Amino acid sequence: MSGARAVSRPFDHTVRYVVVNADDLGSSTGINRGIVEAHHRGTLTSTSLMVNMAASQDAADLTRDLPALSVGLHVNLTDPAGQPLVDLETGARCREVLQQQIDTFQGFMGRLPTHIDSHHNVHRNPQLLRYFLEVAERYELPLRSHSPVRYCSKFYGQWSGETHLEQISVQGLIRLLETEIAAGVTELSCHPGYCDPGLRSVYGRERETELQSLCDPAVKEFLSMRRIRLVNFVEAMDLVSVSHE
Repeated sequence: MSGARAVSRPFDHTVRYVVVNADDLGSSTGINRGIVEAHHRGTLTSTSLMVNMAASQDAADLTRDLPALSVGLHVNLTDPAGQPLVDLETGARCREVLQQQIDTFQGFMGRLPTHIDSHHNVHRNPQLLRYFLEVAERYELPLRSHSPVRYCSKFYGQWSGETHLEQISVQGLIRLLETEIAAGVTELSCHPGYCDPGLRSVYGRERETELQSLCDPAVKEFLSMRRIRLVNFVEAMDLVSVSHE
């Protein structure tokens, strides 16, 4: 496993563990700033970097020296203009693009990613999944939904084209932490950030609401009361390894 190593600790079966991971690092300077703020002020422990965006270098510069923040690769199979880099019907060029993005990540961060996921979870595509699994195995990295870390995507404030801020409010987040964080280790994905002109996304003002919720002191208080421990991906995989010894 790459990145800062966690100190090995016993796996406590009375504690629930959660990795709070922000997707879309690198998509704009406002997103980068919000993700770093959510780490410093809130409950964010991990993030995933898009390496082929205009703000990717800015993202790497902001996060490279944050030892408690795990930084993975958020594979993006389109270019900055939104044009596809891979044939989604056949998987053609997927292997090459994945390797290019792994190499670019190493150039930005000076190390391998701590984990792998993908923009819009495109790795779920059956034509692409085998290439993602191949890379994850080669570099011994956890791939979202294909590792011992359970994945929860319900902290999201938009569906059916409508905004649902109640889902990503402080109380919405606390409710999810209470009901969706099971025994073992769970990744809770999120999309915090500040909207700026460089952001190309229909998910806009919801990001600022997510940021506010992740930074609210009531969330940390709830985690402490319910014995839910925040960990990053390096610590998570360390815990999973200990639990199977």
